[in-house]
Amino acid sequence: MVDIPGPGLDDDTAAHLKRHGIRSVCLFGKNIQSEAQLRALCADLRAVMGDRALIAMDHEGGAILRPAFWPFAPAAMGLGAADDPALTQTVNAALARQLRRVGLNWNFAPVLDVNVNPANPVIGERAFGDDPAAVTRHGRAALRGHAGAGVAACVKHFPGHGDTVLDSHLALPTVHKTRAELDATELAPFRALLPEAPALMTAHIVYPALDPERPATLSRTILTDLLRRDWGYDGVIVTDSMGMQAIDGHYGRGEAAVLALSAGADLVMALGRREAQDATLAAVDGALAGGRLDPAQMAASRERLRALAQAFPAQAVPTPDPAADAALFSHAWAAGLTAYRTPQPPPPGSRVLLVAWRAPERHNVSEAGADAETLARELGQVYDVALHPFERPEDLDWAALRAAGRPVILATTARHRSPALVGVTPDLHLALYNPYAALDVDAPALITYGFRPEARRALLACLRGEQAAGGKAPF
Repeated sequence: MVDIPGPGLDDDTAAHLKRHGIRSVCLFGKNIQSEAQLRALCADLRAVMGDRALIAMDHEGGAILRPAFWPFAPAAMGLGAADDPALTQTVNAALARQLRRVGLNWNFAPVLDVNVNPANPVIGERAFGDDPAAVTRHGRAALRGHAGAGVAACVKHFPGHGDTVLDSHLALPTVHKTRAELDATELAPFRALLPEAPALMTAHIVYPALDPERPATLSRTILTDLLRRDWGYDGVIVTDSMGMQAIDGHYGRGEAAVLALSAGADLVMALGRREAQDATLAAVDGALAGGRLDPAQMAASRERLRALAQAFPAQAVPTPDPAADAALFSHAWAAGLTAYRTPQPPPPGSRVLLVAWRAPERHNVSEAGADAETLARELGQVYDVALHPFERPEDLDWAALRAAGRPVILATTARHRSPALVGVTPDLHLALYNPYAALDVDAPALITYGFRPEARRALLACLRGEQAAGGKAPF
């Protein structure tokens, strides 16, 4: 599986796909401009790659949504906070319909990571919560939503990315747990849901209790002995991006691809620059010619991929206008809105001081949060707002902010938690991205599990007293 450079399929890229017989592509924000453009791109890809094309995207909900022209579904943790599996299934069916409408047939979701570590820098609100039973409950609903809408789902990140303090995009994490602990937590949702999962994505993490030497993506002990032999899984196994530093920085693209296929992966995600793709292809070709890869195992992998594409064709299918799901998504965001430590917002019309990041930045797979000006403008529908934007939370002078004489509302809108905000004492905390920021700020909070417009509208309704915050923090 590769990615492509832009919003159109240029002649050079088309020739590259044809020359190497590549039949799977993952799309990102750089490939998306409009619904019509995306539909045309998927049609062009299918024309080049054939009927067995697999066209994928990370379309999880919350911060992990690339198209900006459809209504935004809530993050998994917001659905976990609402704890209504029927709602989770309906939302995921709507997400899948968005993809099928334009010809994508594979969604790299749902996340089955059990986020037991509040310091996790990469999962957080992407998980349904920290309870294996709840993750299983909502993961099953998400899988059924996708299946009903005719799009292949892909559970991730096996064996579990919920208890790391390192981001595998940047480093190689290790999870030091016993096998019994893994069975009870990380592995539980995957094992329960494999019969309903057409595909599974691996994690670039070392689990010494399973394999003390290699990360799961490269471990035959994990992918073949555990998944295939012990658990009987016969769906597609796809690696996470091999360009992540957990793999590329330790093994190199080409060798890692060979190790992953040998371990039992069916599909290697060779994303990035053309040279990296070529290095991957050359290494795999060499391994096939030199006998390092078992021909029968490779044939079985090709058959699994063919079966997946046959079951979920990459053809655009007329579906209801995605705008029709706006009310559903707004309801789902509102259902997850959570009150933490009994917040008492200022009455509507009060004079308040809003403290917020001036312009949050995008981080890896996650989109950037809402900026301070946008938040102040919207909060102005409820309050008389004075804005104090900041670039670095370390520079905030809380005594001076208090001296302004207005109730202080802090909005956290960054992907990562900030040590500089530990123990600060605004009157109200609006946790508009990472929900675990509520554990740092010493104040009552309203937690939205995301920054999308639908989340902000639910928050405003709560501040006006029009809606209760009835969600339960799933951590």
